[in-house]
Amino acid sequence: MRSRYTAFVVGDARYLSETWHPGTRPDDLSLDPGQRWSGLEIVDVVDGGDGDARGAVEFHARWRYGRDRGELHERSRFVRQSERWWYLDGIVQ
Repeated sequence: MRSRYTAFVVGDARYLSETWHPGTRPDDLSLDPGQRWSGLEIVDVVDGGDGDARGAVEFHARWRYGRDRGELHERSRFVRQSERWWYLDGIVQ
């Protein structure tokens, strides 16, 4: 989760695409260079440990776009396949 947030911060669409499950990944992953991310707070983590095949992370991520500021509140779902974790999808709260 934190590595994906960092990828948004630095604008690394390639990393985001490579960590997104192929079954749910969008064909086009364009990031807006005007969007700035300014903080991440993990609210809740469910499963996702060494023996788990699934996990979820609830978070708040602060952003700014020009003079506008806001916060994304999402619960992201992850799945472990082929010895690695993949982002499946997220529900915006």
